[in-house]
Amino acid sequence: MATFRINFFSHSLQRNVNFNMFLPNDPREEGEGKILRTGFFLHGYTGSAEDFWELTELAQKYHFAMVMPNAENSFYLDAEATGFQYGTYVGKELVEYVRKTFHLAMRKEDTFIAGLSMGGFGALHTGLAFPETFGKIIALSSALIIHEIAGIKEGEKNDVANYEYYFRCFDRLDMVEKSENNPETLLLQLIEQKKEIPEIYMACGTEDFLLENNRAFHRFLEQHKIEHFYYESPGIHDMVFWREYFAKGVEWVVTSDGTE
Repeated sequence: MATFRINFFSHSLQRNVNFNMFLPNDPREEGEGKILRTGFFLHGYTGSAEDFWELTELAQKYHFAMVMPNAENSFYLDAEATGFQYGTYVGKELVEYVRKTFHLAMRKEDTFIAGLSMGGFGALHTGLAFPETFGKIIALSSALIIHEIAGIKEGEKNDVANYEYYFRCFDRLDMVEKSENNPETLLLQLIEQKKEIPEIYMACGTEDFLLENNRAFHRFLEQHKIEHFYYESPGIHDMVFWREYFAKGVEWVVTSDGTE
């Protein structure tokens, strides 16, 4: 196996950035032309790429490359300001970089995106914004907060952050529910355009403060007859729950296409 901390200049973010990557040892990959499946793992609010090193045993077990970007507290969205195009960075620029540099997962069928909390939102939004890139999405305890922050006005705040922060990430909050920063909007566009929707796997703990947000998105998917997998079990907003369901989610990724 090999671990990397890679620095390169991002045109989306207009600065040097770094990300972590893990490549497994796999004797089956020695054949010429064999491409590793690749997973992009997105950290949560206040987190970093360092949060996922303990999950690299999954990459070794199931034989996939693991890419772990740092995205600060951006919600993995493109902001108006120059140098804050985090959605484009993760969904396009970083994918293209690892494909060209390491010859990884050139097809959407071999590429998935996963995340927890803010990163769960990011996995859903990025996967739906770039459906030609990602074949599957794993979203755990996702911070699906669009409908909550839509009511925040200038000078107000909630338990997590203030209006100014949400405005920087999501732009105009009075319009956010109809904007493309809302994963629901992206899904409706894909349905209208009759485009293929990435397969979705969601899970949330029954004691998690984001449970109702995840249930609401689950109901939205059901309402629009979008096939997906949704699970709840005892757990809070912590790595104990996420470790269990990343393992289950990754197993779903590698077995649902019949290649393992």
